[in-house]
Amino acid sequence: MANGARLFSHAPRLRTMTLLARAGVPLRQAARRSPIATPARFSHGHAEFSPVPFTYKNRKLFAAKVAAYLVGGFAIPFVAAAYQLRKSS
Repeated sequence: MANGARLFSHAPRLRTMTLLARAGVPLRQAARRSPIATPARFSHGHAEFSPVPFTYKNRKLFAAKVAAYLVGGFAIPFVAAAYQLRKSS
């Protein structure tokens, strides 16, 4: 029993390693090769920037139409719920 205890007392201690150090070689190489900043995939040339894919002449009229569309779409569930509640009573 004394010999067995002596064998285990001289065993090397486990050292804690970072997650990257424990990872395999391919993973470490992939981490080294990964780009820091991703390049732009699409180039639109030197044209003027437009946030919408179509043209409009009157900006205020366009804003009013967009607002009406968004408010109308948001209101549909509430109008339907009110209708169903009135219908059931």
